[in-house]
Amino acid sequence: MASRIRTVRRAACAAVVAVLATGLPLAVAPSAAQASAGAASAESVLTWDLHAEAAIWDVARQAPQVQSRGAAMVHGAIYDAVNAIAGTPYQPYLTAPPADGSESVDAAVAAAAYRVLDAIFPDQHDALTARYAESLAAIPDGRAERRGIEVGMRAAAAMIAARRDDGAFGPQTFPVGTEPGRWRPTPPAYANDGGWVGHMTPFVLPSASIFRTSGPPALTSAQYARDYDEIKAVGSAGSTVRTADQTEAAIWWHDRRLGEWEIKRQLVTTQRLTALQAARMFAMADLAEADAVIACFNEKEAWNRWRPITAIRLGDTDGNPATAADPDWTPLLVTPPHPDYTSGHTCNTGATMSALAYFFGRDDIPFNAYSADSGTRRYFSGFSQALTEVIDARVWGGIHTRTADVQGARIGRATTAYVVRHQFRPRS
Repeated sequence: MASRIRTVRRAACAAVVAVLATGLPLAVAPSAAQASAGAASAESVLTWDLHAEAAIWDVARQAPQVQSRGAAMVHGAIYDAVNAIAGTPYQPYLTAPPADGSESVDAAVAAAAYRVLDAIFPDQHDALTARYAESLAAIPDGRAERRGIEVGMRAAAAMIAARRDDGAFGPQTFPVGTEPGRWRPTPPAYANDGGWVGHMTPFVLPSASIFRTSGPPALTSAQYARDYDEIKAVGSAGSTVRTADQTEAAIWWHDRRLGEWEIKRQLVTTQRLTALQAARMFAMADLAEADAVIACFNEKEAWNRWRPITAIRLGDTDGNPATAADPDWTPLLVTPPHPDYTSGHTCNTGATMSALAYFFGRDDIPFNAYSADSGTRRYFSGFSQALTEVIDARVWGGIHTRTADVQGARIGRATTAYVVRHQFRPRS
C-alpha cells in the first residue's frame, strides 16, 4: 500500500509540474491610464466571495457539485468587470463592458456579484440587497461609482444570459442497477441525487465527455481486488489500521462547506494580490472547478459503478475469487448519493490545485483551512500535497476506491490545462 501511495504522490507532483510548464505571468503591464485600476485593492473581491459562500452554502446549503456553478458564475462576472476597467489586459471570459479606467472597481465587483447572486437566489433578495447597499455605502458617490455599477451590471447580465437554460437542476437521475458492479442507492438515505450535473453545459470545455476514460477496472481484475482490499481495511468505520490523522483528514475533506473557499481567499491575502489578480485567480480556479465537476459527473453516469459499501457487502457476487464479502461492512463516512467512478471531490480539488499552481507559477506556497466537521485546521506546504491528501482521504473515509480518486484528479488537472489554454490569457 505504501508503494502505491508514493506512486500517487509522484504522479500528483508531476501533473502539477506539467500544468506549470504551460504557465504564463501573473499580469501584463497595463497602460498608464489603467494602472491605478489594475492595482486596486482586492478587498471587494474577497468580501463578495464571502457573500457568495454565505448565499451558496450557509443559506442554500447546496451540495459540493452544485456550489461550483454559482461560484463560477459570480467570479466569471467579477473577472470580466475588473478586467474591463483595467483596460482588458487579459482575454475577457464573456464580455468587456465599455470602460476607460476611471470607474470604481469596488462598485463594479459589488454590482457584478450582487446581480448574479440575486438571479441565482431570488429568495435571498432582501439579504443580498442589504449587503449590496452596504458595499455601495462605503464608496464615494459620483461618476466613478455610477460607471463602476454599470460595468458590473453589464458583466453580470452577460453571465446570466450565458447560463440560462444550461441544464442546471434538470430532471436526470442516475440509473439504478442490480447486477454486480452497477450502482444502486446506499444507506442510510438510499438517495439518488446529482444526475443532472453531468448534463450541464460546461463553462469552457467543448463537451462534458471530452475526458472520457477507459472506465473502472473489471470486477475480475487484480486492480479491482487491490482497490477492494485497501478500502475494506482502511475505510471501514471500525478500521484498526487507519491512523487518527487519517481519520481527521477524511472528515476534514468531507466537510460540505469545502475548504477551497477559505484557501483561495487566504492566498489572495498572503500573496498580496491586486483586485485584477484576485479576480483572475478566482475565475480561473472556479470555472475549472465547475467544468471538472461536470466532466466527472458525466463520467459517473457513463460507468455507473457501485460504491464500496455495496461492493464489499456483495463481494461474493463479483466473480473475483480475491474479494471476500463482509455483509456488515460500513464506511467511516456517509456515502454520497451518486456512483463511485469518478470521484467528484478529487475532480474539483485536482482542478483547483492545478489552477492555483498555474496562476502562481509554483507549487510550494503554504496554506491552511479550518473544518467545523473535524474541528481542526489542516496545513499544506503546497498544491500537490493537498491533491495527494484528498486522493488518500476519500479512501480513508471508505467512500471512493483509489482508482476513482486518481482518475477524478486526472480529469480535474486535464480540465485546468484546457481552461488555461483557452481562457484568461494575456492579450499582449
